[in-house]
Amino acid sequence: MTAHPLADRAVLQKLDPAAPIAELTALLHRAYAPLAARGLRYMATHQSDAVTRERAASGECWVALAEGRIVGTILFKAACRTAGSAWLDRPEVASLGQFAVRPDWQGSGLGARLMDLAERRSAETGAVEIALDTAEPAEPAEHLVALYRRRGYRFIEHAQWSHTNYRSVIMSKPVGLAQVAA
Repeated sequence: MTAHPLADRAVLQKLDPAAPIAELTALLHRAYAPLAARGLRYMATHQSDAVTRERAASGECWVALAEGRIVGTILFKAACRTAGSAWLDRPEVASLGQFAVRPDWQGSGLGARLMDLAERRSAETGAVEIALDTAEPAEPAEHLVALYRRRGYRFIEHAQWSHTNYRSVIMSKPVGLAQVAA
């Protein structure tokens, strides 16, 4: 499969801790706006700059830059920083979150590049699995669960976060040597 020309133009790098955070917050709001319009209250639909900065500092916040603008982001958390449910509390499970691609870049392959990066970082840090959470598979978010399943993620458990208005599914997939054995 040939990559979309847009995806190749983006440079992936860690977010500079001194960088202004408003552009990242605006990207998250914009990328999650269709989900918010459907009634889902993901943290990224409404978080403040302070929350964006706090979340970014909780792991490795990666951004995709093109023409000096942030066009995508993903947050990778090593296993030692992943927590919140029975599965996420396991010492061999890393996680990803705060994943967004600017709407005009969606479908370009940039999201796949960001996911590949988080999965690779998970293996590099010694994790056996990488997990994520999203709204459970019902309209209006079933496309997200389908996307993650196509990437090899499987259902693990449900979670109810205090900051959302929906029940989440925790999904996970093997990485590194665990992926080869699966």
